[in-house]
Amino acid sequence: MWLQRFRFTPVAAARQSLRSFASASDNNDSNNNNVSDNFETVSVDDRHPLKGIRILDLTRIVAGPYCTMVLADLGAEVIKVERPHFGDEARKWGPPFLEHSGDATYFLSSNRNKQSVCIDIKRGRKIMHELIEQSDVLVENYVPGTLDRYDLGYEQVRHVNPKLIYCTISGYGAVGPYAKRPGYDVIASSMGGLLHITGEQEGPPSKVGVAVTDIATGLYAHGAILAALLQRQRTQRGQKIDVNLLSTCCSLLINVASNYLNAGTEAKRWGTAHSSIVPYQSFKTVDGYLTVGAGSDAQFVELCQRLKIEEVPQNDKFKTNRDRVKNRDELVNLLAKILAQNTSKNWMNLFEGASFVVGPVNSIREVFEDEHIQAIGLVKKLPHSRDQSVKVVGPPVVYSEARNDARTAPPMLGEHTDEMLNKLLGYEADKIAELREQGIIQ
Repeated sequence: MWLQRFRFTPVAAARQSLRSFASASDNNDSNNNNVSDNFETVSVDDRHPLKGIRILDLTRIVAGPYCTMVLADLGAEVIKVERPHFGDEARKWGPPFLEHSGDATYFLSSNRNKQSVCIDIKRGRKIMHELIEQSDVLVENYVPGTLDRYDLGYEQVRHVNPKLIYCTISGYGAVGPYAKRPGYDVIASSMGGLLHITGEQEGPPSKVGVAVTDIATGLYAHGAILAALLQRQRTQRGQKIDVNLLSTCCSLLINVASNYLNAGTEAKRWGTAHSSIVPYQSFKTVDGYLTVGAGSDAQFVELCQRLKIEEVPQNDKFKTNRDRVKNRDELVNLLAKILAQNTSKNWMNLFEGASFVVGPVNSIREVFEDEHIQAIGLVKKLPHSRDQSVKVVGPPVVYSEARNDARTAPPMLGEHTDEMLNKLLGYEADKIAELREQGIIQ
């Protein structure tokens, strides 16, 4: 394999079965046909690209946990280190909450395929160093400098494990005037301009409905970790990776940033419309909204043909996209009056097979009842130690040869503490009991 372990102690070598801890049960709920009906027991095997890679996950909330979940889906063993008796703050981000475990359903979204251990990192430094010694990757999202106080900063732990990939996720990076500030998605999205360009034209700034800057940061981090692991295969050296929310948000500005940097054009809010393409937005229908986009002149001609307004593309005001952008209001008002006369479903039937893009604005219920989402089995049902089962949106990426899957439900707080300390580090039951009595572990 191109990804190799840095170091095996006799205990670690004897306990490689831990890396295949994942399992799941059959889905017997025939009433939930938006969930995969034939869920089989799944373990990490040689088809998982990251089999044999151990990740120490010190992250909380969204960006970091999302990063490590993506890596766990690919077969990495992810050990989620949480604060005793408190855990990841996202466990409390509700309602809604799971009935028996009490965890927020928010927590479920980014923490499958992981093992939870509870360690007080301030007093459990020796344990942490032993885990670091046995890990390939450490991911953390503390305010820069915080872990240095506990001998867990990169410059300190690189001597414990010279081949460790150490990924720091922060609000603003390790340098610059904002480096010591805590970072949250909505603040980075505010400062990074995303809220400024999101919302209705005459309305106030709006945030995206999910933590898109957090998610994008997690995806950047996951890609960076994979690249560092690949480079380590050549150099036999670890390294530090810095990923931050604000830089990620700026990178998400894509054409908006380019327009300003190269043409001095200040952006504004467009609602669902597009600044450079017309028509390309949502329109009200009898029973909802329909999003229609004509990305070329030929597509616009076809749209008009299907709407029985064949003469419109011949009008000099609408012949080219440049013309349509210039005369946006007139054209959008014309289309809006027509599309408001029928239901979204009927319009979708009329537009079936069209070259232009079109789709209804679905509610979340409609998303998961959609025939396509059901057909591809995107939603997975996983057994849960306290709540029988939970549902998650599975990985969106499918490989022809590799495996990438949801195998185990997000763990209970400290569910694997004893198992990891015993099987991975060789701690005996009396030592584990002593650490628990001291409040160092849970």
